[in-house]
Amino acid sequence: MKIHFIATGGTIDKVYFDAKSEYHIGSPQVLEVLKEAGVAFEYEIEPVLAKDSLEMTDADRQTIRERVLASPCERIVITHGTDTMADTGRLLCDVPGKTIVLTGAMQPARFRSTDATFNIGMAIGAVSSLPPGVYLSMNGRLFDPRKVRKNRDKQCFEEV
Repeated sequence: MKIHFIATGGTIDKVYFDAKSEYHIGSPQVLEVLKEAGVAFEYEIEPVLAKDSLEMTDADRQTIRERVLASPCERIVITHGTDTMADTGRLLCDVPGKTIVLTGAMQPARFRSTDATFNIGMAIGAVSSLPPGVYLSMNGRLFDPRKVRKNRDKQCFEEV
């Protein structure tokens, strides 16, 4: 089994500089998570964007779609900012023959207390076992990107 990871930025890859929350998007942290976990499967990591998802444009989402379509892998995990993850997921819903799981984090992977490691692990489990389709993996749950929203007050995703 080989998994193609497409890194697009978002909180999962953020690096903060000061107490005023000045940040930039750093290198894809999925590599560090996979190294620390000692995974026993083949993978490829492709950085495609380095943006907060609120700054993503339709052209950016189209770029992500093109990379998914061009990938020879049938199993793809996309690390993505949480604010517009469902928008990107909806754009991918008609991609045939691939299992695609989008995930992200509410806290950067570099933070001591983060949900990034758990979310990436769950995304790997999902992409390894689910049939072709598009899924969002957050908060220990899987969602259909056409039926989910981020609840900013509760800092979680919920079905709609």
